[in-house]
Amino acid sequence: MSTQTTWKVLPHGPLEQLEENLWRVEGALAGMPLKRVMTVARRSDGKLVLHNGIALEEPLMAELEALGEPAVLVVPNGYHRLDAPAYKARYPKIEVVCPKGARKKVEEKVPVDRTYDEVPEDRDVVIRHVAGLGEGEGVMVVRSGEHASLVLNDLVFNMPHVPGVTGFVLRHVTQSTGGPHVTRIAKLFLIKDKKALRADLEALAATPGLVRIIVSHHLMVSEDPAGLLRSLV
Repeated sequence: MSTQTTWKVLPHGPLEQLEENLWRVEGALAGMPLKRVMTVARRSDGKLVLHNGIALEEPLMAELEALGEPAVLVVPNGYHRLDAPAYKARYPKIEVVCPKGARKKVEEKVPVDRTYDEVPEDRDVVIRHVAGLGEGEGVMVVRSGEHASLVLNDLVFNMPHVPGVTGFVLRHVTQSTGGPHVTRIAKLFLIKDKKALRADLEALAATPGLVRIIVSHHLMVSEDPAGLLRSLV
């Protein structure tokens, strides 16, 4: 995907509130059926963490800014850089963070301030690497009172089947569609140590109060998220 520093808005949905400090927006990508998701979390200091930033229409950006100051932009891997330069241009003080293993790739498009292992821990929003992925991706854990939500990236896809030739490729070649699972691409290029990943997914499944998993493409998982994590690898 190309990147741009101009604020280029593609079709997207509303800013959906999930918890007192957690929101989600689903948007389109040009020329493909793949949907992308931005997750917005508010830290304990009232500032916002934007995971997988999407350029939004101005009324929705005003709505977002009313929630708190955009302080951290999470670029969740080396390929989710599309709107990162535009966010940095719009908010010069925003801190750009990414997985350690993706830093070189992300910095082709936008300067990185911190990697995941350098992000200070917050009471409500924790960002860390997921074991077994070669520090290529991670997880954002958002605590909302007694509830907890996990925000993953390309490790888990939850994309419905789509028709046509593209749908055939996504279903049978990349194995990207048909409910929440690990795609063939992730198995080939993302997972480096299946045993370590399985252990970390077990740990994430035991997160107290876990109510949902948000992924960066398509649908959330809100039915038995812990069971899904235990079944992935």
